[in-house]
Amino acid sequence: MSRHGLRLFGVVAVVELIGVATDSTLTQWLAKPLLAPLLLAYLWSVRRRFDGVAVGLVAATAGDVALLLPGRTAFLAGMGCFLLTQLGFLTAFLRHRRPPVAAVLGYLLAWAAANALLWGALGPLRLPVLGYSLALSAMAAAATGVSRRTGLGGALFLGSDLLIGLGAAGVDFAGRGLLVMASYAAALLLITTGWAGQRPPGGAGRPRPADPPDGRVPDRMAAR
Repeated sequence: MSRHGLRLFGVVAVVELIGVATDSTLTQWLAKPLLAPLLLAYLWSVRRRFDGVAVGLVAATAGDVALLLPGRTAFLAGMGCFLLTQLGFLTAFLRHRRPPVAAVLGYLLAWAAANALLWGALGPLRLPVLGYSLALSAMAAAATGVSRRTGLGGALFLGSDLLIGLGAAGVDFAGRGLLVMASYAAALLLITTGWAGQRPPGGAGRPRPADPPDGRVPDRMAAR
């Protein structure tokens, strides 16, 4: 399942990007809800355990569906689901290894700066965004303690959601939705494959030798 699952994820991700680029709601409904489940199946095939990252992928599936729906209520529901995603990832990463202090401080400063810049334009979304972005930044910082791959995935996840935050603040530009979705799909892929390459506590599971934790992989809300 492992390699075939990743190839299928790549195909579905391309279909989703086409749906975003062409503004096809049907295409996005067909593809987007499959992204996280495909990675969850891959993760299970490698580690044979249900951990914080697996919980995060389940929550991400619910969040992706919620963000396909219009309106502020659906947006907040999606944010709540992705908050669970960040907390699941964060718990798993911190149990694995503590991140570098420099990464924690850097992401904390980035969180404070981004919220300060967007605060005046977010309106009633200020406090939900403040709390969610703190969990997201903590996850991205913790990801750096796992491997370079998961660290890059965490950074891309933060970048993707920052683009969503810009849209919520009324800042838009051509291709923003496509960038949101591309960076989100890449983030999930990097986090999942990076985590799959780590040995579970007690030596259980079987990390895939072909995908070392620090290796590279080739190269959401209308877009998320």
